[in-house]
Amino acid sequence: MKILQILRRKLSSSQIRSTATPSLSLAFFYRQLHSSSNPASFGVAFDIDGVLLRGSNPIGGSPRALKRFYDDSGTLKVPYVFLTNGGGVPESKRAKELGSLLDVNILPLQVIQGHSPFKQLMRRFENELIVAVGKGEPAEVMSEYGFKNVLSIDEYASCFDNIDPLAQYKKWTDKLDGNQSSKSKHTALSNDPCSQRVAAVFVVSDSVDWSRDIQVLCDILRTGGLPGKEIAHQPPLFFANDDLAYQALFPSERLGMGAFRIAVESVFNA
Repeated sequence: MKILQILRRKLSSSQIRSTATPSLSLAFFYRQLHSSSNPASFGVAFDIDGVLLRGSNPIGGSPRALKRFYDDSGTLKVPYVFLTNGGGVPESKRAKELGSLLDVNILPLQVIQGHSPFKQLMRRFENELIVAVGKGEPAEVMSEYGFKNVLSIDEYASCFDNIDPLAQYKKWTDKLDGNQSSKSKHTALSNDPCSQRVAAVFVVSDSVDWSRDIQVLCDILRTGGLPGKEIAHQPPLFFANDDLAYQALFPSERLGMGAFRIAVESVFNA
């Protein structure tokens, strides 16, 4: 029996240092922190959903509480980051959204999402064809990390006729097709992804279409990255988080990426 191998790569501190690159925003962050006359000796990591925000609504006095991390001149006194298993949009975009909702200036490096560690794998897959799965803008997320040949699973599936036997019944996908970002699509489609081997799959955020995504992922994994071809060595599959469920706006918890992983694993190993 062929068993699905889900990779959870742990990088050493030396590997992280070698792959990380300094940024202007990081330098600005440290300058701002150390310009304070009395900088704190500690930092704070905030969860977002259910702690600071419920959907797009601030919880309690969270905006007012964050302002206490700054002095009267607006200089940061206490360093803080947002740590969340959520994602689906680049950290730069999420920082702007959070800043607007919480009424503070937030830098991209202060936002650590479930898929943020994927950037440490950029050098390994920089020029290889990879498929990004999930809601939001998964391909844009990976492109911003430096991956140069990225397709979202929506874009990738559209390259194969009849790969999703239920596509004709999914009328809601017609609306999605018109809203797809063409940036990553044009890059990879020029190289004909149907004939390229998928080097890796990254589940960046929650899958929107479980039936199609499970089918396409199993095709990729069983054929060594060439759907429709013979069985071959499985390419690596990475998940941004393993939460079975999470609290959204609905009163009871909703199934999360961990549930999707269990579904993929169960079907693949059946």
